[in-house]
Amino acid sequence: MNDDECVARAKAGDPQAWRELYRAHAGRLVVWLGTRPSDDAAISSEDLAAEAWLTAAQKIHEFSGSSSDFAGWIFGIARNLASNSMRRSRRRGTDPTAEPPERERTDGPEPELVARDWVAHALRNLPPRERDVVACVDVVGLDVESTARALGISPAAVRVARHRGLRRLRDVEGQARAVSSRSR
Repeated sequence: MNDDECVARAKAGDPQAWRELYRAHAGRLVVWLGTRPSDDAAISSEDLAAEAWLTAAQKIHEFSGSSSDFAGWIFGIARNLASNSMRRSRRRGTDPTAEPPERERTDGPEPELVARDWVAHALRNLPPRERDVVACVDVVGLDVESTARALGISPAAVRVARHRGLRRLRDVEGQARAVSSRSR
């Protein structure tokens, strides 16, 4: 597969090409990393994303494909870094707090934080493969092929895991609504 123009320019060291790739993928990468459970309280999703970009810059010569293929590649790098971080944390025996400390509230929580917290909570209850697939496809908007490349599974496995994950989420939401309506 030949590189598209943006990737070829990035390989040549063009800073504008790197800015284009960063604008296209950085926000989604941080959001996706925030949906993954972490045993390491010392490293944030932003830190992992930054490390993934650094690794991508060091290994861009090994990549071939289009700028949309680049998404699957950098998400795969980030997944590996997150897994390594979790293994290090387990070896160290660190025990992060289950819930983040309560923030000072002014007029109420920001809507983006409420939505992000709800998504993270909902995804936490899914099996790991389903959680990762739903987060890639439905939270950050990767396509099936990029998700497969990022997670190291086949496109068919992505479709099956997404179907199962969304079904589980619908079931949980239906149960929560039933409980909520009975408590009124």
